[in-house]
Amino acid sequence: MPELAEAEFYRKRWDLAACGAIVTSVLTHDRAGVFRGTDPASVRRHLTQARLQSSQAAAKQMMFHFSGDSWLGLHLGMSGELRSEPPDYVPQKHDHLVLVTPKHALVFTDPRMFGRVQFHHDPAPPAWWTEIAPAILSPSFTLAAVALFLRRRARTPIKAVLLMQERFPGIGNWMADEILWRAAIHPQRRAGSLQPTEIRTLWCECRRVARLALRMIAGHGEVLPPDLNTHIPRTWLFHHRWADGGRCPKTHQPLLRAAVGGRTTCWCPARQPFR
Repeated sequence: MPELAEAEFYRKRWDLAACGAIVTSVLTHDRAGVFRGTDPASVRRHLTQARLQSSQAAAKQMMFHFSGDSWLGLHLGMSGELRSEPPDYVPQKHDHLVLVTPKHALVFTDPRMFGRVQFHHDPAPPAWWTEIAPAILSPSFTLAAVALFLRRRARTPIKAVLLMQERFPGIGNWMADEILWRAAIHPQRRAGSLQPTEIRTLWCECRRVARLALRMIAGHGEVLPPDLNTHIPRTWLFHHRWADGGRCPKTHQPLLRAAVGGRTTCWCPARQPFR
């Protein structure tokens, strides 16, 4: 599932292709599940002849602001992605939303339809955007706030806690595993069992992994990598977590996988012993 850095990567795809451009037509698959709670006709009506003014990514979501007080929100779900195609592009089966501009067609495709299109028409930004939790790299993501959150979920496995978007927005399965591996914390540890030094290490690694993932996956400024994940070093757990017989890039010992908090989880027993 796309996470914090992947959302920024896809946001840039549309933004670099068409920011400042006018949408000449909007194509939709009206019955697609991605429009649950959203009227495709309203999207077409308000975005046709609107100009894409700006965009942002937060947590696992993206927001595109258009002239005429229109706000388009996109969540990629498990299989969604954004692409830029030539303006004469013909939508395919899984291309549920296409914004056509003079030079590009901005395509939202989602085969499994776990993603979502949201739309808001008002001068003020929508609540579904403003109510997203403070970003991990923001000043509001403090050590004290994380420690309090862990105390309130003391009996929950730390892996499951890291996936709670109300405190760790944008952290998904692979980032949570990467953070715990770097922090040398077993994913099944109860959140309340972490000592103050471990909580500080966890907080630091959340910020470090978020910063590095954004830089390596979403690139610098207007420079976008040609593909997702191509620049993540082999020294990360990321490249070894799904391989059968995979080994820890630090200890070179075998990795284990199991379901923790309902999600497939990978860890290194030699580096992350269960205490």
